[in-house]
Amino acid sequence: MRARFKPALTGLAVVGLALMCGLGSTPALAEEPAKQLFGNTPLPAATEARVHGFYSSGCIAGAVAMPIDGPNWQAMRLERNRRWGHPDLIALVQRLSREAAADGWPGLLVGDISQPRGGPMLSGHASHQVGLDADIWLTKMPNRRLTQSERANTSAVSVLKQGTLHVDPAIWTAEHAKLLRRAASYGAVERLFVHPGIKRAMCDAYGADRGNDRWMIKIRPYYGHHYHFHIRMKCPADSPNCRPQDPVPASGNGCDASLDWWFTSEPWTPKPQAPGTKPRPRREKTLADLPNACRGVLRAPRPASESLATYSASFDQVAMIASAVPIADAAPARAALPGLARLPIPADRPRQ
Repeated sequence: MRARFKPALTGLAVVGLALMCGLGSTPALAEEPAKQLFGNTPLPAATEARVHGFYSSGCIAGAVAMPIDGPNWQAMRLERNRRWGHPDLIALVQRLSREAAADGWPGLLVGDISQPRGGPMLSGHASHQVGLDADIWLTKMPNRRLTQSERANTSAVSVLKQGTLHVDPAIWTAEHAKLLRRAASYGAVERLFVHPGIKRAMCDAYGADRGNDRWMIKIRPYYGHHYHFHIRMKCPADSPNCRPQDPVPASGNGCDASLDWWFTSEPWTPKPQAPGTKPRPRREKTLADLPNACRGVLRAPRPASESLATYSASFDQVAMIASAVPIADAAPARAALPGLARLPIPADRPRQ
């Protein structure tokens, strides 16, 4: 399947290519916020897939795009250009879409995955930097294809009962629970992030059967995550420079005191600050904060087109790499920047 829409990133492409051309020669770019370098890069590095660093501090070479449409999925927020990931992750999301459909879920609405070369994002996530994280909406896919405008403006629906920490039985269904069970069952999945209320609902549905412990323990309660759930894959075998997260507990199912804590006041009470104290502004990450390999990832040639880097039945990694276009050959003049300010930038979301 080929991408149906082209991302509206003309201005961003100019910025990204211009920045990358000077990475090795302009000292100022070493101090440029890394999110500007990675967030303004429209296409991936045309190389074999390699993950460098940690989920919240790294980059990816050889990322591929989730097709905009599939038999059992639709990609959302196309203007963000965040549907790129390691080929193993994209294959896993596509597999989930098929198997969830067989379980009764009508189709996935796929949210943010990663930027074309990973790295820090212009807004929102602290993670999603290495192409191993994917957000899947908890809203069922409609029985028609959404327009590009609808994908940009449709809001996901919270599954929580308003004003509480618990799922709303008028929204939450057995199909939601089956979808999470299916995603957590995959051996390549490290963990799923969900709201504590969703974890509680999963415990109510599956916690009594200790045969479910192996996948249930992967479903981890965290702030936010009641409009979508977050899939995190393990480091792939092809990426020795990928730094894994500490594993989930080796036993139990997470339906215990660690979950009960989320329903106390402690996790929701802001830490007190001394009178007159102003919060320190967060320092923006630069390339120096990321693995050294990320400089090379930014300098690497791009594929000749987005379609060559889109993961479908006809995807050919050899052809994608063979099409590589050096960044310097593709960089237009910086004068071609009009309209950049009109590009939509997503609002900040809870960090993970």
